[in-house]
Formats: sequence, structure tokens, C-alpha cells
Amino acid sequence: MANKTIKITLVKSLIGSTEKQRKVAKALGLTKKDQTVEHVNTPVIQGMVNAIPHLLKVAE
Repeated sequence: MANKTIKITLVKSLIGSTEKQRKVAKALGLTKKDQTVEHVNTPVIQGMVNAIPHLLKVAE
């Protein structure tokens, strides 16, 4: 069974966000606006995405 990957893009700046939200974005590998990373769709990654959905765009 192939692992599904998702593309995660930071669409809003981290300026004005809380320290916890900044740490979650950094843990996902996102440091700059409009930066995109790919991750395997796991429950851990989904939890991170659900913590800051207002800052991200997720594509499968």
C-alpha cells in the first residue's frame, strides 16, 4: 500500500501568531510565506495541520 502524501503551503504570515503556532509551522518545515512542503499523511501531521488551519492550504 502506497503512502499518500499531502502538500502543505503556508498562505499567511506568522507575524502576529502565537508562539505555539510558530512552533507548529516550524515543525512542519514552514518558515516563509508561500513555502510548500510535502509530508506523508499521518495522524501526527494531520494534528499539526488541524492546529493552524487558518494559516495553511492543504492539497493531496
